Amino acid sequence: MSRRKQILGLALLVGLMALTGFLLLRDQPVATLLETLSRIHPGYVLAGLGLMVLYEGCEAMSTRLILGRLGYNVPYRRCLGYSFVGFYVSSITPSSSGGQPAQIYYMARDGIAAAHGTLNMLLLAVCYQVTLLLYAGTAWLALPGLRAAMGLGMGALLLLGGGVLTVLTAGMLCFLFLPGLARRLAEGVLNLLSRVGLIRDRAGAGEKLARQMAEYAAGAACLRANPGLLPKLLGLTALQLSVQFAVPYLVYCAFGLEGYALPLFLGTQAVVTLAVCSLPLPGSVGPAEGGFLTAFTPLFGAALATPAMLVSRGISFYAFLLVSACVTLAVHLRGRGRAHAAPFLSPARPVPSR
Repeated sequence: MSRRKQILGLALLVGLMALTGFLLLRDQPVATLLETLSRIHPGYVLAGLGLMVLYEGCEAMSTRLILGRLGYNVPYRRCLGYSFVGFYVSSITPSSSGGQPAQIYYMARDGIAAAHGTLNMLLLAVCYQVTLLLYAGTAWLALPGLRAAMGLGMGALLLLGGGVLTVLTAGMLCFLFLPGLARRLAEGVLNLLSRVGLIRDRAGAGEKLARQMAEYAAGAACLRANPGLLPKLLGLTALQLSVQFAVPYLVYCAFGLEGYALPLFLGTQAVVTLAVCSLPLPGSVGPAEGGFLTAFTPLFGAALATPAMLVSRGISFYAFLLVSACVTLAVHLRGRGRAHAAPFLSPARPVPSR
């Protein structure tokens, strides 16, 4: 991502943070808020930051597994660097659009073929989306109190987020496992968009579709050649999301509260995440904070809901954004790393199963 885009992204993020802070805290007496925050047990806050490190560690392990199947011997610490880069750049770009290209760039700088870096990000995205949908869907069905607490506004956001993610996930799975059907559907959509004038360069769009189809074919071939890979990736992704969704529970404990169990917090945060994940805002700033207040007020109580939101988002997003920025800078300054690749492997011919 260019420096100009980074500056614009950061400016938008800071603006959203300022507006969100004003809207959410304008009726909160500062002295009362500070007194409430002073009652927090700091050990739980540190534990929450540790969970976020584990969150990145799970993605790094998934990356190492995928690249290993493609013939690369990449140190775990380097995969961890890629994950932190993804978190930082995703957080400062609308719809998290810049994270994956940034990770692919730094992988390529370390000698990993761009096609293989793209394949890695594709498989990670599929596993993340499938797991989030299953997680949030299960929570929605199992927690009737949560459904009642969401209200009309958050319910609409949840319907939007769930619908968008379902369509994207279904499309990605179709491209992976039903390529013939996917190609016909995609060609039909391109033809329709071309007729109504939304696509002017039909040939260029067709070439882009062909490249994407090749990437999905490579992903499907990799999964077929390594049948144990997908369950491992899904398991790591489930752990990754679970540790992130557990942060509000640690905040609950930090305030000395008790009475509600961990699974309730996991499910509630899963639903909030699904509701805001498709919004074109850096870090979902604004809706994420509002969604937290809507969904978690019954658990924390009206008096503690806002302080809990500040601490929870502070751990899982704002503080970790600073940590990720520092790691990203270190990765950038490290310079071109030496290649860790085995002899080049075509994405259409993944290595044998291990």
